This record gives sequence, structure tokens and C-alpha cells, in this order.
Amino acid sequence: MSRRRTAMTAAITLVLLAAASSACTIKNSDEPVAAGAASGKAGGGTAELTDGSGTKVALVPGGAHPYFQPWKTAGQQAEKTLGLGDVTFDETAEWDQQKQNNLLSTLAARGYNAFGIFGVSPTDINTTFSDLKSQGFAVASLASCPAGGENAADFCLSTDVELAAYKAAKAAIEAMGGKGALVHLTGNNVDANTQLRKRGVEKAVDETGGQVTLLQTITDIDKDLQTAQKAVSDLLAAKGARIAGIVSTAYNPAVAAAEAVRESGSKAKVVAIDDDAKILSSIENGSVSATVVQNPVGQAEIGAWVLALLQTKQCTMKEPGKIVDSGSFVVTKGNVSDYDDARKAKTAELKRQFADEFLACG
Repeated sequence: MSRRRTAMTAAITLVLLAAASSACTIKNSDEPVAAGAASGKAGGGTAELTDGSGTKVALVPGGAHPYFQPWKTAGQQAEKTLGLGDVTFDETAEWDQQKQNNLLSTLAARGYNAFGIFGVSPTDINTTFSDLKSQGFAVASLASCPAGGENAADFCLSTDVELAAYKAAKAAIEAMGGKGALVHLTGNNVDANTQLRKRGVEKAVDETGGQVTLLQTITDIDKDLQTAQKAVSDLLAAKGARIAGIVSTAYNPAVAAAEAVRESGSKAKVVAIDDDAKILSSIENGSVSATVVQNPVGQAEIGAWVLALLQTKQCTMKEPGKIVDSGSFVVTKGNVSDYDDARKAKTAELKRQFADEFLACG
């Protein structure tokens, strides 16, 4: 083979190798570039945010609730890490879709151009998403996806609530010894997420073949802790002797159930949701069997990063409206001290997934 042909073959080989290795890389403004594998369906590219200074992200819950508090610190960290123009956390005093829409309009007028939103009304929020998108803003549905399976935002990053409720019910059934009467405490009955949670619990109960019965499902008790405390107190007073287990798939009822069972001396096994300090201490002292924690930090962290990539036009979603599970994790006495490691690992995995599978960049 001639030297010229050898050189040409080598050059072609290098080009092919470069093409084969072209992948989305993941890099923040203050981190070294690290290579990652990408699908490259829309061509090679990079998930490196080269300049996010023009992106102003607003993280907007549907209303005041302890679940969203980690969004504040995660947003502040994302602003620093990604070099964003600003990240704000803002919420209305009431859970009202029109009030949330008004707040979003105000934030847009103040220059915010990327929005991570927990919609108040799952059935109406797509109209809000479409309106923001029509104005050229990047939009994410965070911590809750619209009802009906159609998402008009760029993407939805949320707990698979049916799966999380199923995990919680399975943990409660295990703690009950696989038999007895179970009570389900949850949130607003008209919320699409509540219906999914009910379905997850019912699935776990059905799998016992009649060994476990769903004694009662109590909805609309997540408004505040006082409402939940009264509901749990009334429940134990009326049916306490019959209850072998309590599974809560809403925050305030979980705290209320943990407190009531401990104080009353009830034998009911409690499985809660989220990682309130009271719940974690109750797991440590044995009065709560387990809890299922979600990933609000990951939602805000990954949400802000992807929103910035979309708003700067460096990337687009390969599948607009993509729905992604942000993760849920069962915490027991055995892993209560280090469960957050699994949550951090899930967040890192989500970042790789967006870079490798969900985004088209370059």
C-alpha cells in the first residue's frame, strides 16, 4: 500500500473515530469537561452550558408547602454553579391557578425567561405552559405533570407518584406481616396525582390476594398540619383497634400519623412520605417503619440546568414534552443514615440521561 493511501486510510480512520465518539458532554460553567456517551440521533453536540448569564430562571410552586423548600437552596446553588443571570423562588399565598398565572406574568415582565413550574391545576396548566412557550420562554413542569399524559412544557421532571405510592404501600404491608387492615392518608381528591397515588396503593393491596384489606382512604387532609392531625386523631379514636397499618402519601398526614401513633401507643405500622426531621427520628426510634422520599433537590438542580440549555438555544428536546421520573426511595432504619447517597446518585444519573438521551445539542 502506498504511503499516500496509508495516510488517507489513517485520516479516514481518525474521522470515523471522531464521529463515533461524538457525544454530549456534561459541563457546568466552573467544571472541567467530562466525556459521556450520547445517542447522537440529532448529530453530535455538547450539553456544556457555555454562557448562562442571559438566562433568568423562576422556580414557581403551586403554593406554600414544605416539599418545595429545597428548591430555594438548590436554585441558589444552580445560579452559582451554572453562572446564570438569576434564579428566583416565588409562590402565591393560595393554591389558585389564576393567581399563579398572574405571578408568572409578573415574573416574565421582570425579565425571567425560563420557568420551572408546579401547576396548581393539572387539568388547566397546559394552557399556561403553551402561553409561556408562545412568548419564547423555556418551560419545565417540575414535581407534577399535567393530567392526561400530555405535557405542553418542554419537559416534565417529577416523581412517578403511582410508583412511589406503590413502594410505600408495599413497605407498609411488609411491616404489617402481610396481613390486616391498611388505611391510606393522602391529599386533595381532585388532584390527578392523588388519583395516581390511590391506584398505586390499591395495586399493592390487590397483590396480597385478600390478606390485606384497604379499610379506608382519607383524602383532602394535606392542607396544613392541623387539618391532618385532627383527621388522624379522629381515625384512631374511631377505628384504631382495627388498623394494622397506615400509609401516608402526603406530607402533612405523614407527620401527623407519626406523631399520633407514637403518642397513643397504637400498634399500627406507619409508612410515611418525604424526609421531615420528625419522620426520620421516628424511623430511628422505631415508631415509623419506613418512608418514601422524593427528589426535590434534583428537580430544581436538573430543571434549572436543562432550562438554561433550552433558553440559550444550545439544545432542544428530542421529544418535546418528555416525562421523566425524578426518583423515589424507600428509607428504613437500615439506611436512614445514608439514604441521601442514593438520591444524589439518581440526580447524577438524570443529568447523564438528559445529556445522552433526551437533549439534541450542538
